[in-house]
Amino acid sequence: MSSTVWSTPASASPDVRAARTFWRDTGAALRRQRSAMVGLALVGIVLVAACLGLVAVPQTANRSNLAQRLNPPSAAHVMGTDGSGRDVFQRVLLGAPLSLAVGVVAVAIGSLLGSVQGLIAGYRAGFVGAAIMRFTDALLAFPTLLLALAIMATLGAGLTNVMIAVGLSAMPRFTRVMQAEVLSLRNREYVLAARAVGAGTSTILVRHILPNGLSSVLVLSTLSISTAILAEATLSFLGLGPRPPTATWGSMISDGTSVLQAAPWVVLFPGLAITLTVLGFSLLGDGLRDALDVRLRDK
Repeated sequence: MSSTVWSTPASASPDVRAARTFWRDTGAALRRQRSAMVGLALVGIVLVAACLGLVAVPQTANRSNLAQRLNPPSAAHVMGTDGSGRDVFQRVLLGAPLSLAVGVVAVAIGSLLGSVQGLIAGYRAGFVGAAIMRFTDALLAFPTLLLALAIMATLGAGLTNVMIAVGLSAMPRFTRVMQAEVLSLRNREYVLAARAVGAGTSTILVRHILPNGLSSVLVLSTLSISTAILAEATLSFLGLGPRPPTATWGSMISDGTSVLQAAPWVVLFPGLAITLTVLGFSLLGDGLRDALDVRLRDK
């Protein structure tokens, strides 16, 4: 397959050349990818579920009702009830906004801190850049979940601490990606021209280098949301997430393991919610990566 660089044909009319932009071509390339559209549809379903969990499900869904204990899926309870008689469907909806919040906030923390470190390490050679990258290498030596567990052991359990722990564990990857982008951009002609006219370091980084390196950070952020949601579910499964009876998908699976043989639906549906959410963000991230790469367009 040949590589195609984004460009407007010379024979195109002025209106067509004016209408074409990088982001419009990116959107068109994204829409042509079926897997990306499937991922976007799954993400949309999760967003709708999160909105329903916020506005349509009462918090009383977390209250026990032993008279309804371990009822199988039926018209009254679409996904059955758990060991405490709580409606599994309502609790899955309640867990959706928490999982998305952890994913988005954790990735925001990791991308912000990591991008700042990467900008400095890539642009400032010498001791400062080397110290940042050696610190990043030390963090990358630990698996993401193990690093999050170590941070949680320091901060303690709770939703806010889960966001911080998952965000900090994701930070080294953003640092590495941004540093690589800065190294490839810092000697480009427009950067040299800005430096020649007396632009300061902060101006060059914020106005010239950062916007051109954001596409890689955007792709990594989309992919990292699925990793963050999976990490939150794992931490909640281990009892390090929000305090009971708050509904999270990981804690629902943990609660259901004791009745797995008698009532498999208690574990099945929150596990399916995690799977579809992670799959959706992964497919969307892969599609976005291909759409933002001008060399892969029109193949």
